[in-house]
Amino acid sequence: MLLLQVRQNYIYQEISLFVVEMKINKKNVVYDKSLLTDYDIYLIKKGHHFRLYNKLGSRVIDDKDLPGTFFAVWAPNAYAVSVIGDFNDWDKESHPLQVRSDDSGIWEGFIPGICNGVTYKYHIVSNNYNYSIDKSDPFAFYSQNAPETASIVWDLAYSWNDEQWMKNRKEKNSLSKPISVYEIHIGSWRRVVEEGNRFLTYRENAEYLAKYIKSMGFTHVEFLPITEHPFYGSWGYQTTGFFSPTSRFGTPQDFMYLVDYLHQNDIGVIIDWVPSHFPSDGHSLSFFDGTHLYEHADPQLGFHPDWKSCIFNYSRNEVRSFLISSAIFWLEKYHVDCIRIDAVASMIYLDYSRKEGEWIPNKYGGNENLDAISLLKQLNEEVYKLFPDTQTIAEESTAWPMVSKPTTAGGLGFGLKWNMGWMNDTLKYFSREPVHRKHHQHDITFSLIYAFSENYVLSLSHDEVVHGKGSLLSKMPGDDWQKFANLRLLFGYLFSHPGKKLLFMGDEFGQMKEWNHDVSLDWDLVEQPPHQSIQRWVRDLNSFYRNEPILYQNDFDPHGFEWIDLHDSENSILSFIRKGKNTNEIILVICNFTPVPRDNYMVGVPIPGLWKQVLNSNNSVYGGSDLGLSDGAESQPVKAHGRDNSISITVPPLGIVFFKSSAT
Repeated sequence: MLLLQVRQNYIYQEISLFVVEMKINKKNVVYDKSLLTDYDIYLIKKGHHFRLYNKLGSRVIDDKDLPGTFFAVWAPNAYAVSVIGDFNDWDKESHPLQVRSDDSGIWEGFIPGICNGVTYKYHIVSNNYNYSIDKSDPFAFYSQNAPETASIVWDLAYSWNDEQWMKNRKEKNSLSKPISVYEIHIGSWRRVVEEGNRFLTYRENAEYLAKYIKSMGFTHVEFLPITEHPFYGSWGYQTTGFFSPTSRFGTPQDFMYLVDYLHQNDIGVIIDWVPSHFPSDGHSLSFFDGTHLYEHADPQLGFHPDWKSCIFNYSRNEVRSFLISSAIFWLEKYHVDCIRIDAVASMIYLDYSRKEGEWIPNKYGGNENLDAISLLKQLNEEVYKLFPDTQTIAEESTAWPMVSKPTTAGGLGFGLKWNMGWMNDTLKYFSREPVHRKHHQHDITFSLIYAFSENYVLSLSHDEVVHGKGSLLSKMPGDDWQKFANLRLLFGYLFSHPGKKLLFMGDEFGQMKEWNHDVSLDWDLVEQPPHQSIQRWVRDLNSFYRNEPILYQNDFDPHGFEWIDLHDSENSILSFIRKGKNTNEIILVICNFTPVPRDNYMVGVPIPGLWKQVLNSNNSVYGGSDLGLSDGAESQPVKAHGRDNSISITVPPLGIVFFKSSAT
């Protein structure tokens, strides 16, 4: 016990001497140039400061008399904090910050002569004895390229050229407009194989990506997280830089250029954003000032068992301000159009991925994470208040009610929600041999029971083509012809089903291999007829979808959909109609989920007259056999499916056909 006391006294003396020395060296730091006002501190303490990026971190001060950089960092349990970097040979004593006297726990100081491009970290000596560490800046705008971990002083000045897009984007992001999303991982969409398999930069991607997305007819591109992350294999979902685009592909201005260029080409930008957890890397947020500052101290609340990462302490006001500021930052500084929030289910359930006894109930004894729910509601309220022409999108995999309903109505306040149930049921159905599908018709029809309970995005995302799941094409049963026919049918069903659309990169041309983040997509496949044909099918589906308001105007209105027949399980055929705003605006869809063509198949129709065939997945230009291809069918006064009129058609094998009434 005596030895322990001596050791503690020794450490205390060491820290005291270090702090005294730091105070002696005040000549290197100016303490009367704070950017923080008393009102800022009030808002931070209340958890209501949503533009912290203007106040904390490293902010370049372009003062002609005394240029330099203001530094401010939240470390309430620190005994001392200094700025270290190349500019002072990483000397822990030469540039100490001073703690504010208002109990905010913020350390600050202005360092003259520090300008854009300077590398730095904070050296933190904790009140937690025997703990000191170098930390990257939680509010850094730019970071060193991994595996280096220092922050970089950076100014975000940029001249935008997307005025026209920004002026009109409310309509582009409207829930009553077509939204077809191309999801990509920027590190593996394309690579330069001839140059050692290197990444394309943000700027190099701009022209390639805009040209491709525009040619394919997608309305938006969604980037897997571009926030800075130390482990490339996490795809960005283990974020350390919540205000910093990863430097693997260029500077912040380079990413701005990419967004700007996409906007100039009439393409919206969605980013994945991860407030559900963060990695435990020593240089980052975890145990920041010698205490569990950003995360919960109790591992039953603060440790994620699936991802072995830290969970934010959503009850701490400063953390709430940090997270909401991060979301606002990407919308304001980078002109991002939509934010897709990852792993919402893991946030709102205290027992997510935990067994009995491994989680702590809330104050009412339930499994709801009340603080996380409150944060998400506040986040959505702020986003829609400040940026009403954008959307927030929830990746939420449970039956939590009213995820995409307004907070004023008791919802979480998101604009859209990924339909994970539709994805799971649909892929399970399509993976079955067609001969067995008649026994599982419910899998393909069940989604329409709840299709209008939320504002859904039908997502065939990256998660479905990794970790041994294979590519979408490889999931399809049968020989090569049947695999491609099944894939065309799947995509046709996606575009005809109510809800917004999302495809992961490579799906659109029938990538054969499972996605590998270390290499480029197999673009050489596009030169082969089967892959070229499926790519053309997706292009034409996008074009048809965007030019037919019937297919998107009523995505979230049950009056926009009606079954013709969902019970023909013996033939594994589904028939339904999509309806527009007017009574006679109707598109008829018939799907055959078997390789057996159905001749003289009777389909009841709501309007007599000619029904023109407007799209057929079995067209030879898409790799089909042309069976069932026709100009259309004239209805006859023969009752079918409870209707007075019907048409007789050939439904192609593993095919989907679209008809439109001539009365439209």
